[in-house]
Amino acid sequence: MKKLPEILFAFWVMKICATTLGETAGDLLSMTMDVGYATSTIILMSIFLVTVVAQLLSKRYHPFLYWAVILSTSTAGTTMSDYMDRTLELGYAKGSAILLGILLAIFTYWRSTGSSLSVEKVHTPKVEILYWTAILFSNTLGTALGDYLADDSGLGFAGGAMLIGGLLAVVVALTFFTNISRVLLFWIAFVLTRPFGATLGDVLTKDHDKGGLGFGTIGSSAVLGGVLLLLVLVELWRHKNIPTEPEVIAEEL
Repeated sequence: MKKLPEILFAFWVMKICATTLGETAGDLLSMTMDVGYATSTIILMSIFLVTVVAQLLSKRYHPFLYWAVILSTSTAGTTMSDYMDRTLELGYAKGSAILLGILLAIFTYWRSTGSSLSVEKVHTPKVEILYWTAILFSNTLGTALGDYLADDSGLGFAGGAMLIGGLLAVVVALTFFTNISRVLLFWIAFVLTRPFGATLGDVLTKDHDKGGLGFGTIGSSAVLGGVLLLLVLVELWRHKNIPTEPEVIAEEL
């Protein structure tokens, strides 16, 4: 049975919201609450494992569960990236390169199994595990890329968000006006929405003297959490009002 949402405009709005919340919530735990990157990563990875196991055991698409896993990959990816880049002192560029290599290796293995990388063909437990593994590392990579653009590139938080937003607009244009693989464009967009969320989260939380709006991690996380909850409730209502295949057949008869 179908366990993943349709890739509509609402999906991307919720993905950006979830990844932005993942950035602010991850920073709230590791920095504002001073838990530290290593401990925060252990806590958030544990939450990710609980949610992803529940998702794997489910038999159909549950909006709350699906977006809980997405959010947990985003928050865990934030602290995992920060641990690599800051605590281990790899730096944003090297950390991004390592994570990109891991993500490409996941896609290579996924393709070598004979399965399509299309999210519309995620129908077996093995492919679903690869799907969530790719999402975890794509969100971790996106955090490192976002931090690189904001801190090392000289663009700043707002400049980084504008650059990634422009790249996403290019991906949208390529989707509508070219024959480039939609699967490739999906994963490019999926990776890019993470640094967009990371830089947007920094814009919301950082102080004015650092180029941010100064809302802080607590206020930003609360607002983003409320917005995401509202969107998930709308998705739940929409999903419940979509007739199942037997119902559609019955109506046709």
